[in-house]
Amino acid sequence: MHRPPLEVADIFHRHGAAWRAAQAGHLSLGQIKVMAAIEACRTAALGGHVEGCEDCGQVRIAYNSCRNRHCPKCQGAAARDWLAARDADLLPVGYFHVVFTLPARMAAIAWHNKAVIYDLLFKAASETMLTIAADPRHLGARIGLTAVLHTWGSAMTHHPHVHMIVPGGGLSLDGERWVACRPGFLLPVRVLSRLFRRLFLSKLADAHAAGHLQFFGDDQGLSDRHAFAAFLAPLRRTNWFVYAKPPFAGPEAVLAYLSRYTHRVAIANSRLISLDERGVTFRCKDYRRNGAERDQVMTLDAGEFIRRFLLHVLPKGFHRIRHYGLLASAGRKANILRARALLAVPEPETDCADTDKAGLAASPDTRPRCPCCGGRMIVLETFARGHYARAPPGTQTP
Repeated sequence: MHRPPLEVADIFHRHGAAWRAAQAGHLSLGQIKVMAAIEACRTAALGGHVEGCEDCGQVRIAYNSCRNRHCPKCQGAAARDWLAARDADLLPVGYFHVVFTLPARMAAIAWHNKAVIYDLLFKAASETMLTIAADPRHLGARIGLTAVLHTWGSAMTHHPHVHMIVPGGGLSLDGERWVACRPGFLLPVRVLSRLFRRLFLSKLADAHAAGHLQFFGDDQGLSDRHAFAAFLAPLRRTNWFVYAKPPFAGPEAVLAYLSRYTHRVAIANSRLISLDERGVTFRCKDYRRNGAERDQVMTLDAGEFIRRFLLHVLPKGFHRIRHYGLLASAGRKANILRARALLAVPEPETDCADTDKAGLAASPDTRPRCPCCGGRMIVLETFARGHYARAPPGTQTP
């Protein structure tokens, strides 16, 4: 398995202990657990196994993964499993990418109230899409959508926004026909923006009145109802950012997009360039620029890099991938079947090679390939956390 020359784990190993000591009392339990998981990921601390190739006899040690959803090394397998489950839901229609973004003025409040604000973002954005799509003046249909929360910009600053993948059409309100959107156009973004703004601010005011929001530091005064109303006033007059990209070129492109976005973390190891006395250097993008100038290189002090990475640790149990409308779990299968029938699309066939003798779907062979000959690796020995393998001479560690 190829290992990048620099990983987030390397930065944590070198600077994490000192940074945690300096920030004692200011870190959440979740942030501490994320750092510990990333530092231990694929090391002897988590145990592992020795595996050998069935064909050429190549032997290597494979350490266990932490499986933390914030770990840059653990999202590939999770994304593949998730995509396999979503493949059957795809319809032969154009798919749109829609983005709902919170104003920068909301960042501090969102940071101290992650579970509440992120949940409101999901609710307001999804309700906006479903409401405008159902309006006969626009699409007049019940649509489905998959929403994914991202909380970072390219430089890992706090930038909460929701990415949505939306089929280009939906079931008519009576469920008797498929209503397709206009070619290359789903819903008017200006209308979406205004309703999104109204719904989010209304839900936010309700959360404040119910005492669900906390305020710290310079924002402590916002606990007062009148001060909070004054804070919201300018937000009611500004334009909120909603962006709709052109449709994807077929279902395969949708899956390719989802594989990049659904399980992404604040920064991928592949973007890291170096770690030295200046700090951490990594690649990022400046979306205010076009062309070659968009690609930038940034260097942050190691402590600031760690702080920014941990900004994006989600509350325990918070679901960052959600489905709405036709794709909501309760009626998803029935809705997909109905949509396929109205589109005159047959159900995807199950490959006979992928079924067992009882006609049940067989589990795919997920054993890793041998780096030497491409054969299948089998487990020879397992070892527990904190122990080391008794591997034969010449064993490789991925």
